Amino acid sequence: MLDAHAHFEFYKKDTHRIVEECRGELRAVVDSITEYRKAHVWKSWEMLKPYFGFIFPTLGYHPNEARRGNWEKVKRVEEFILAHRDEIVAVGEIGLDYHYAENEAQRENQRAIFKHFLELALELGLPVVIHAREAEREAFEMVQRAGVRAYFHSFAGSVELAREIAENGHPIGINTGIVFIPEVMAAAEAIEVENMLVETDAPYMSPVKGQRNTPRNVRVAIDEVAKLKGLEFEEVERATEGNAVRFFGLKL
Repeated sequence: MLDAHAHFEFYKKDTHRIVEECRGELRAVVDSITEYRKAHVWKSWEMLKPYFGFIFPTLGYHPNEARRGNWEKVKRVEEFILAHRDEIVAVGEIGLDYHYAENEAQRENQRAIFKHFLELALELGLPVVIHAREAEREAFEMVQRAGVRAYFHSFAGSVELAREIAENGHPIGINTGIVFIPEVMAAAEAIEVENMLVETDAPYMSPVKGQRNTPRNVRVAIDEVAKLKGLEFEEVERATEGNAVRFFGLKL
């Protein structure tokens, strides 16, 4: 199994234990190391670097940080990405989140910084990992204008948009929230397995209420997709893992 999107760095003191537990069940985890509040990309990078090879890192700038419009911090993160361009498998997560953007000024900050990192990814020839909440259509349109390959992680937008994204060659992330989020279930029903990756977004989106999520729970997403599609678990596991390997260019 392969988890296409998680955040080991948010386990803090438990990171080593959680990584070692995951090694026993998973082939790899793509960790989206993203600048967000006090979770600085350079600190997260140093924490996770000993596990690279099992962990495949991306580097990005979360839209909920981008709403603050701190271009000095943007520059520092950009420089860090440039310094590690040959070690990352994508730029991200980046995007738009209008759920937490309090006003139009904050949304404009998100748009400008999102565009900035889309252009950086294009310059580096890397795909992007997209976080889009209550702004899925706009994020998709910006991706299309930029001409980058994009992974729409933890997708919970409309079925119509899910199909349009897939038709344009971008994979969609089906996370462990599939067991309790109707939009995730609907997206999984609407698109073919060939167009999806499976993920946990751990430590968030736990399929078990009151428990912290871990990448090991990616099996829940696989199992739910298999049930929806009338397929065997192994068939979905093999297809989604292959999708992730191709999209990110993983060397397992």
